[in-house]
Amino acid sequence: MGDTEHYLNQGLRGLWYPVLASWEVQSAPVGITRLGQQIVVWRNQQGELQALEDRCPHRGARLSMGWNLGDRIACWYHGIEVAGSGTVKDVPAVAGCPLAGRQCVRTYTIQEAHGAIFIWFGVTAERPASELVFPEELADGEHYSNFLCTAAWNCNYQYALENVMDPMHGTYLHSSSHSMAEGERQAEMSLQPTDTGFIFQKEGQKGVNFDWVEFGESGAQWMRLSIPYRKRFGPGGHFWIVGMVVPEDENRCRVFFWRIRQVSGWQRDMWRFLYRNRLEGLHWDVLEQDRVVLENLAPDARQHEFLYQHDVGLSRLRRMMQKAARQQLGQLAEDPQVREPL
Repeated sequence: MGDTEHYLNQGLRGLWYPVLASWEVQSAPVGITRLGQQIVVWRNQQGELQALEDRCPHRGARLSMGWNLGDRIACWYHGIEVAGSGTVKDVPAVAGCPLAGRQCVRTYTIQEAHGAIFIWFGVTAERPASELVFPEELADGEHYSNFLCTAAWNCNYQYALENVMDPMHGTYLHSSSHSMAEGERQAEMSLQPTDTGFIFQKEGQKGVNFDWVEFGESGAQWMRLSIPYRKRFGPGGHFWIVGMVVPEDENRCRVFFWRIRQVSGWQRDMWRFLYRNRLEGLHWDVLEQDRVVLENLAPDARQHEFLYQHDVGLSRLRRMMQKAARQQLGQLAEDPQVREPL
């Protein structure tokens, strides 16, 4: 495995990634692994999010196993108190300990939006976080309403990205779905560049099935698509999906899908009631089909592929990510002392 592929398998940097749903972080610290890095996330007294390297500077115990003291975490092992700034605030077992007052633990830039928690993973420690801009269907809360769905998958995150960049699989894998049972089983595909990425679509068929998908990068990498919905599935026209994927390590990832309708007023209330009581289970069935296929791909599946015209979208995505990985490796080679931990 080459350096570029190894780097990509761990996760491309210079991006915001969703790491948890907002509801997953309440009073207790939460320990996670994202891009191979162990991180602890918690809320302070004001409900503001904090994120640190999940390691006590004393003996290396997981801080996420300790106590939330508001602006700091107390390690379960010996009570060392570490603030959200990464500074050791107190060593209760020793008076005048030289560890107190030192910044010993890495901090992470973190923000919360649209029901999810995002962390910035820079290429180098000195690079500031980019602005995170969301697609219109997420950003416009006045005219759109969404539900966040998130799940852990036992596959490399690139498989999850490429799965969405493949509209033709909906016609086959999801052929029994309430929303993807229509349309031709053959199609010519085309690719159209955009300001943030590209659109990959079926030629001569739109508004019938899963007929197109957009890949974009605007602080985070995201995918956007729409699926036609019959009127009996409530108001709001097409059913929109905005998806993001974050690697946990080389063999596991976490997927985030926002399920969206263009509704407001009383129609918003109707849509949200209908989703929770009828549609959510159907959508989980579709997501489970994707998970089962991807988790059971042949070993090293990408090394033994025979791609064809329907795979132009994922091929373009691979080239873009490989180019970005080579650039980032070049930046790290220039000054390895400021690199982020891999």
